[in-house]
Amino acid sequence: MVTIKTNNIPLLDLKAQFIEIESEVREAIDSVLDSQRFIMGPEVEALESEVAAYSASAFGIGVSSGTDALLAALMTIDLQPGDEVITTPYTFFATAGSIVRLGGKPVFVDIDSWTYNMDPAGIEAAITEKTRAVLPVHLYGQMANMGPIMDIARRHKLVVIEDAAQAIGAEYRGQRAGSIGQMGCFSFFPSKNLGAFGDGGMITTNNLELADRARLLRNHGYRPKYYNKVVGGNFRLDALQAAVLRVKLRHLDGWTEARQRNSDRYRSLFDETGLASARWSGEPLEAGEGIILPYDAGEGRHIYNQFVIRAPRRDALLEHLRGQGIGCEIYYPVPLHLQECFRHLGYREGSMPVSEQASRECLALPIFAGLGKARQERIIDAIIAFL
Repeated sequence: MVTIKTNNIPLLDLKAQFIEIESEVREAIDSVLDSQRFIMGPEVEALESEVAAYSASAFGIGVSSGTDALLAALMTIDLQPGDEVITTPYTFFATAGSIVRLGGKPVFVDIDSWTYNMDPAGIEAAITEKTRAVLPVHLYGQMANMGPIMDIARRHKLVVIEDAAQAIGAEYRGQRAGSIGQMGCFSFFPSKNLGAFGDGGMITTNNLELADRARLLRNHGYRPKYYNKVVGGNFRLDALQAAVLRVKLRHLDGWTEARQRNSDRYRSLFDETGLASARWSGEPLEAGEGIILPYDAGEGRHIYNQFVIRAPRRDALLEHLRGQGIGCEIYYPVPLHLQECFRHLGYREGSMPVSEQASRECLALPIFAGLGKARQERIIDAIIAFL
């Protein structure tokens, strides 16, 4: 029987983060309570301006979740039933789910085996006369290879919507996530680097017309109140979440730098133990092989929303670490093209081999800002014991 240690290491320690900023957060919440303005209002407007500036974008549109950011962005470009959107199968469900909710068709392109982001080399072959947009995902805190993606989109007159849910503050060749495509979509789910006390999201854009339409759609399509110009939805961000996020945004760069230091320390520890494998891709990992570490493409700022390794016997390693009281998680065990609800799209096992292999081998380790050297050493020791 496995004995779980009492000094557990969580995958993410939100309690410790809250203690660090508790007085600031309570003051911000009290301010909203005093105002009694809970839906939209000045806190939301201030957050929109601050996130837009942080993301090097002209406009921010606060919405109710990262999922609703994607949905509202697709509604903003007037995605119609039958329209196709090229995206990745190795991501959270909302990326493709938002397309299907509007009657669109997700067309999957396999990922690059190093970064786990959409491989631009597969995009052009996926374009048809029905293609409206490309929806790249900046996975695990590293931006997709946006240069060739934008080049292809311009040639074919396609809209690019960045799924930046895991990438606030990430950069590609000096440009911030959410500022390169026509729109960027962010999630403020509590586990994100910038996380609310519930759901929340943001759309960024440099296009005034798109910003105006997104604002219209998030509030039932009416302007003025009760005079509906279009059929929108209730995608509003509430003021309490905005107030909390404004506090956290002031600390975000410091937390990101701590995550980057933790990443560097992991790499050093893995190198010292000889556990790091030199192989990045190819055939599935075999028992006895080392750990493949996250790859930094060197194209900009990686914010490490997750620190994802590839490991032989991944599922057994997961159970071993959890048995030692070490938090870890599989992102994502089933790629989207193999999900039951997308069976009608016609994909089969083997259709997206790189995504499928990643889904069998990837495991996220703790990387949160307050992790510290001693706990990282304990994690490495537990992996050594397993291997």
